[in-house]
Amino acid sequence: MQTLRNAPDALEGRRLRGGVFEIEPDHVETVGRLDDRLQIEIAGLKASISRSGQRVPILVRPLEGDRYSLIYGRRRLEACRDLGIKVRAIVTDMDGDQALRDQLLENQERRDLSFIERALVAAALLNGDHLGEAERTNKGVAEVLGLTEAGVSQLLSVVRAVGESLVLAIGAAPGIGRPRWEELKKSLSDASVDRENLAAVAAETRSSHSGGPDEKSDAAFLAVLAAVVQAERPTRPSGPRGAPSVAIPGVGAATIATGRRGRQFKLELKAEDRDFVSWLEGKAPQLIAELHERWKRKED
Repeated sequence: MQTLRNAPDALEGRRLRGGVFEIEPDHVETVGRLDDRLQIEIAGLKASISRSGQRVPILVRPLEGDRYSLIYGRRRLEACRDLGIKVRAIVTDMDGDQALRDQLLENQERRDLSFIERALVAAALLNGDHLGEAERTNKGVAEVLGLTEAGVSQLLSVVRAVGESLVLAIGAAPGIGRPRWEELKKSLSDASVDRENLAAVAAETRSSHSGGPDEKSDAAFLAVLAAVVQAERPTRPSGPRGAPSVAIPGVGAATIATGRRGRQFKLELKAEDRDFVSWLEGKAPQLIAELHERWKRKED
């Protein structure tokens, strides 16, 4: 009873539908949930509920028919689902915006959100239907999260550059802060890498690491960053270490390097004539296309 009296819905005087109900877990929808987007650890909670029962109800709001939308209590819901038992729930009427705020509140009480978790929440707020159309702006997201607009822009830029699928493959990475995510974002923009391969690197690291979920996720991030940095580092030009660039009579000197994966070609030209550099800048795409045609015809 003390738990129910202290629940957010009781404290804020919301409309409850007569106490605690027992609901089939499959009748509770979690599509679009913002909490636990990355990983749900329920083994310990399952053991506790199996031993002592579900002491703390989840909170849901009604949908059409006998369906409900989860507001908070995702881990308890999943534990009951795995145990094959009904989940104890408080049913309350509230609008979607208030439900969203409660989801964020629960997550923050359970543990501090990592940088990338906050970034995913910001992206979901901006791109989903949790907020009204007029509020789906950086300013609107900032008001919900209690951040500045600049802070929200920073979060969103990382998600967009890294990609949500790769973020989810890495995980919450609570030990990895903003500077390292910014480093990964920049490295990805400078390197030509396959995101699916990077996701595979993250998955392999998480499966082989011996630590807990947080340590696995941190290790996955570091492995992905190392793979990206390795991909963007060009091979050294042939010849001894520190060898001079190749002299081109009448033109200048050039340094040529190729990427380790064989899909990067870098040419640095120090020309004797500035006008030639200007001319070459405009003609480079055409010249490269002509060389590509010659290569396809296997000409010298």
